Order: sequence, then structure tokens, then C-alpha cells
Amino acid sequence: MAKLSLFERRRQRVRSKLRAQVAGRPRLSVHRTGRHIYAQIIDDAQGRTLASASSNDKGVKLGADSKAAADVGKRVAEAAKKAGVTSVVFDRGGFLFHGRVKALADAAREGGLEF
Repeated sequence: MAKLSLFERRRQRVRSKLRAQVAGRPRLSVHRTGRHIYAQIIDDAQGRTLASASSNDKGVKLGADSKAAADVGKRVAEAAKKAGVTSVVFDRGGFLFHGRVKALADAAREGGLEF
């Protein structure tokens, strides 16, 4: 078995803890790259994406800073409301909860999502 990177170990640790507290709620999954940030709300029971937003969406020129992450958080919260989702579990993956990931989470909370 290959040795896992620190990122992969952190991701597995976060996901296993999420499974224990999920209680039927969808999860808000965040992915961050050097150029963009992506967020999607996933219903694991059905295996479907209910809502999504990214800094790479058509017609949106955002970039990769905290302002862009905050905008993505607001837009994913709006899309979640349209899909009828109010309560989620935040899945930061292997990313640390600071900077752009924290900005997205705070903006999603301001947009009406509870987690």
C-alpha cells in the first residue's frame, strides 16, 4: 500500500468524521486550486449534486482571492435555497480552514446555510 500524502490523510480524517455527524444532511464540499475555488452541495444518499458554484462559472470573472471565494459562497447559498436545502455539513476536504476556504464558509453562512 502506497504511503498517503499529508493532504490525503487529512482528507480521509475529515471525511470519516463527517460521516459520523451527517444525519441525512447534504454536504457542502469545497475544492481549491491556485486559480479557482469550487463549491458544491452533494446529497450522498442519492449520489447527486444539488447545487454548485465556482469562480470559473460562465460570465463570471473572479480570480482566486478571498473576495472571489466569498462571492462563490454567496452564490452556492442562493443555489441551495432554490434547491430547498437549508442545513448542510461543511466538507473542507484536505484543505485547512483559513483564507479562501474560511471566506467561502462565512459567506455561505451569511447567505442562509446552516452548518
